[in-house]
Amino acid sequence: MEIVIISIVAFLTAILTFFSGFGLGTLLTPVFMLFFPIDIAIGLCGLVHFANNLFKFFLVGKHANKEVLLKFGIPAIIAAIVGSGLLLQISDLEPLFSYSLFGKQLDVFPVKFIIAILLVIFALLDLIPFLSKLEFGKDKLPLGGILSGFFGGLSGHQGALRSAFLIKAGLSKESFIATGIVVSMFIDFTRLSVYASKITTYTLYENKVLLISATLCAITGAYLGNQLLKKVTLKFIQVFVAVLLLLVAIALGMGII
Repeated sequence: MEIVIISIVAFLTAILTFFSGFGLGTLLTPVFMLFFPIDIAIGLCGLVHFANNLFKFFLVGKHANKEVLLKFGIPAIIAAIVGSGLLLQISDLEPLFSYSLFGKQLDVFPVKFIIAILLVIFALLDLIPFLSKLEFGKDKLPLGGILSGFFGGLSGHQGALRSAFLIKAGLSKESFIATGIVVSMFIDFTRLSVYASKITTYTLYENKVLLISATLCAITGAYLGNQLLKKVTLKFIQVFVAVLLLLVAIALGMGII
């Protein structure tokens, strides 16, 4: 069942990644969390995310701006190491607190609580008009790389922050999309290298069908998005996803999932 659900979500979300304000990992990571421990979920989703970005790189990567890549990408890589390392450190900590709900004991672990807070923040970036329009000057690119890389490594959520900083970098539409994809690839590769100590070869082998299916669906969705829906902006989809993230965040924060 998880193969079908994750693959469908990967396909539908990947279609939107070329023209929406959120990335594949924004919606796919919480879905992985329904079936796997949170650190494993972020790692497995990261593999699908990286493969999808690699495919998109071959589609539009030639338009990436090298100057912005250096100013934004290098700090992002360093920060991604820190963020992903922190994820591994807190994933095995004891529960923050426990409580009973409908006769069942629920444990709230630090990593889930932190991810829940981050999900709320990123959801609000799409729901609150003032926050959704946040933009930063070109001189803030290194700061943007640090924030995007750190939270990308910690939770897989990097797209909203990356877009907020790159949108004012003086890039054309094609260059904006391509530069964001390359930066995302940098962050994905970095965090996956750190996650490798947690995601064993056995875990990959055990879930190979799921990973292959989700990756192929994401690539198919990305191709369709690039070909058919470049000029479409679906604000209601962004709001729907934001609300969904808030619900997931509440469930994580309460220890329900």
